[in-house]
Amino acid sequence: MPIDNDRLLIIGAGQSGLAAAHAALELGLRPVLLEASGRAAGSWPRYYDSLALFSPARYSSLPGLPFDGDPERYPRRDEVVVYLERYAAALVECGAELRTGARVDAVRPTGEPDGTGFLVRLTGGEELAAPALVAASGSFGRPHRPALPGLGAFTGPVLHAADYRSPASLPGEHVIVVGAGNSAVQIAHELAAERRVTLAGRAPIRFVEQRPLGRDLHFWFRVTGFDRLPLARAEAPPASPVLDDGRYRRALREGRYARRTMFARLDGDRAVWPDGRSERVDAVLLATGYRPNLPYLAGLGALSAGGRPRQRRGLSLTHPGLGYLGLEWQRTPSSNTLRGVGADARRVVAALARHLRGTRRRVSGPLPGY
Repeated sequence: MPIDNDRLLIIGAGQSGLAAAHAALELGLRPVLLEASGRAAGSWPRYYDSLALFSPARYSSLPGLPFDGDPERYPRRDEVVVYLERYAAALVECGAELRTGARVDAVRPTGEPDGTGFLVRLTGGEELAAPALVAASGSFGRPHRPALPGLGAFTGPVLHAADYRSPASLPGEHVIVVGAGNSAVQIAHELAAERRVTLAGRAPIRFVEQRPLGRDLHFWFRVTGFDRLPLARAEAPPASPVLDDGRYRRALREGRYARRTMFARLDGDRAVWPDGRSERVDAVLLATGYRPNLPYLAGLGALSAGGRPRQRRGLSLTHPGLGYLGLEWQRTPSSNTLRGVGADARRVVAALARHLRGTRRRVSGPLPGY
């Protein structure tokens, strides 16, 4: 199969894939976005109803297209969806190819004599070849469900945060939310308006003031350079603190929801706590994060035994021409966020362009239509 030396295949058309396509266009490459769903908005349409960005609109844009409206507001889920679809449309106008409903089943080498290039097989059998590839499918499709004692035999519903939409998603009076991060605390706070909620975790919750000295924390990240700080390589990302404007700590102090050390086990419809006491539980919600969702790379030999990519700062350690975007703790604290993935995309795509051409291409100015 002939290979177009300027073609860059990008798996996933969420925020990471769109940022990669923008960087590719700036470098004169031909990006082809392969999106499994029917729209270019990544996982955002499937997040819970009340979710809002943790950073203000001012700091949450992808390269070249600011959010409309008040730059100090925190855009909600549906606003982000509209923004991403508008961004995708602008990329297509500038020459990117977007294919929705294009689920990637597998990636394998092309078999070229020099050992370069990738052959991407879609569901249905179609194959696409390219000399470089960006895996930007994120992690939302692979929720982490820890093996908690008794969870498999629990008689009530067990829901991951990936499947939670609103309090109506969970029945009963008493819900245990497992986790200690932003999603766990936000969902527990929301449920507590209607239910009895216990927030259970192995580690204490680390709250961070969202607006120190009257400015959003992300303002200080920008001023201090924290968001651009390269991170040490880590096999698993560390836990993130909970951003709080005061409401979550206040609700905890007032007893609107309880915080307890992780239960020792679940037994039928009861939770047994480390002190031996037990109580009835109607439902369990796991806000336990995600893992990289890269099953299509399993046969390529690019992943560890645990399914994590063998990479350093977004570049494959096993296959020249293969890059990653949207991984937690990939290069900086903001690598898998709207505010940070653009910088990662420029670096990863520039490295892939050098791999393709052997020389650095001069980056142009803003793209037409942006």
